[in-house]
Amino acid sequence: MNSGQYVFAQAVLLLPSRVFDRCIKMFNGNKGVRHFTCWHQFMCMIFGQLSNRESLRDLIVCINAHKPK
Repeated sequence: MNSGQYVFAQAVLLLPSRVFDRCIKMFNGNKGVRHFTCWHQFMCMIFGQLSNRESLRDLIVCINAHKPK
């Protein structure tokens, strides 16, 4: 049973979110975005890499299966 944080949560803690936010503001990355921000897309791509997904469709199926988490 899990007694601490998941590996994904531990990896996200190592990311400098201020640097990422500064880049988003500099390049106006979230212009016109309503729900799915650059940060959410970045988190999905990291999850895909850590879970060794083979395609974008495979990643979407996996994320939809784990919606409650």
